[in-house]
Amino acid sequence: MAQFINRREDVVTEAIDGVLALSGGALTRLDGYPHVRVVLRSDWDRSKVAIVSGGGSGHEPAHVGFVGKGMLTAAVCGDVFASPSVDAVLAGILAVTGPAGCLLIVKNYTGDRLNFGLAAERARAFGLNVSMVIVGDDIALPDLPQARGVAGTLFVHKIAGALAERGADLETVTAAAKHVIAGTRSIGMSLDTCSVPGSPKEDRIPLGKAELGLGIHGEAGVEQIDFAGARASVATMVERLAALMGEGPHVVLVNNLGGTSVLEMSVLAHDLLQSSIGDRITHAIGPSPLMTSLDMQGISISVFPADATELELLKAPVAIPAWPGVSQVRSLVVAPMPDGLTPITPMPSNHAATRAFLINCCNVLIVAEQDLNALDAKSGDGDTGSTLAGAARALISAIDRLPLSDHTQLLRAIGQELSQTMGGSSGVLLAIFFAAAGDGASSGLPMREALRAGLARMQEIGGAKIGDRTMVDALAPALDGLGDSLSAAATAARNGANYTATLTRAKAGRAAYINARQLEGHIDPGAEAVARLFEHLAR
Repeated sequence: MAQFINRREDVVTEAIDGVLALSGGALTRLDGYPHVRVVLRSDWDRSKVAIVSGGGSGHEPAHVGFVGKGMLTAAVCGDVFASPSVDAVLAGILAVTGPAGCLLIVKNYTGDRLNFGLAAERARAFGLNVSMVIVGDDIALPDLPQARGVAGTLFVHKIAGALAERGADLETVTAAAKHVIAGTRSIGMSLDTCSVPGSPKEDRIPLGKAELGLGIHGEAGVEQIDFAGARASVATMVERLAALMGEGPHVVLVNNLGGTSVLEMSVLAHDLLQSSIGDRITHAIGPSPLMTSLDMQGISISVFPADATELELLKAPVAIPAWPGVSQVRSLVVAPMPDGLTPITPMPSNHAATRAFLINCCNVLIVAEQDLNALDAKSGDGDTGSTLAGAARALISAIDRLPLSDHTQLLRAIGQELSQTMGGSSGVLLAIFFAAAGDGASSGLPMREALRAGLARMQEIGGAKIGDRTMVDALAPALDGLGDSLSAAATAARNGANYTATLTRAKAGRAAYINARQLEGHIDPGAEAVARLFEHLAR
């Protein structure tokens, strides 16, 4: 898999320098490249307890992204997924530790424990007051003698950092960190492994499966399960968390493992708040990428039963861009629609033949969803099938409130329904088509002529003509062919759709922005939908 890196050997140092250059002077690094990679606060004066953390790189924004006033004093960075050396950790300690001492926050991995632990011993030999806490918040592998440290570490960073910033002594800061560690529980799930720079990707998770409890270095989890959507995935993680949570209020940290889209993360957050532990979640951090695993398409959930003091420390503001802050979970607020946008509801009526005809047309589009998406992926954004199928499902759901016995009002009602339920340019164009066809029918035009009037209005507003590589290339000849027969209309629609595959330039629609070579030989998905609809009706 191609990645935006130069040399594998330089990826960490170049990334750190990129962050420093854009930090506005807030961050500094020690002059120890390439073996010592330590980032520290530029304003640090050693008068307070220093908070030092770190580990392997690849978890960005952790740990460099959380260096700043109120969180980490310094971050010590190793290679990707590899602990930094003893000398690197010691350099970080020596650079920031004054009379107040230093707290090392270490994730529970062998390399980190050993290297940070030995560095602490050597720092103490220099006469420095250094304490160390080890975070083991991962509950996915209960049989491990020592739990792994994952995203729950961020609770420790924030609370210890806030206390240190307020002048608490090392003993107080250490005790608070240990209390947070004792109460924090985390679990993760992913649909794919991550891509380590310079190494072949391990395709361990098959399509249709999700891995529960995999580590932040891509190490295998507790099991692979059938993937059944966001809600089921959240329920699986919540089941494990619920068994170890108390009944009181909790703060949740919703962590993007690196490759999950913002849209997906919001869905997962929604499902988490609706889950069996939703009533125990009073505050949330995220959803955000906080402790990632490069580009892993996954999520982790961390919970902590913060008391009033700890919640106040978590809420303490910090000028650190990567820290999303803490938000209180509140009930949804829904405002009424503005006046004038509430649609006038037509009088519903039943007509068995029309009902069957309309449902039949909708089912054609639903069945064609994946095929049309595949076509659209070659010339657009791959959603034409889903857009049409979604509109078809909405029409079926609305069937009982449509004026089925009055075709004039039915055309207008379909246009109104599409304007509300169908997104994109296709939605508004088809809404115009049906509304204008209804207007034509109400003025006395026969159905075929009313539909042609709808097409003319749609072309007038949308600007598409025959030859522009849109649904018009199939719809216009189909409506002309209706004058002879439904079979003739179907043949004309198919010929028009096939014609779009010969056009190497689109002059309207999203495909107009696509390179001509990408369009060559592919039927326009809108035209294909029209052709399939008429072919089905002609059978």
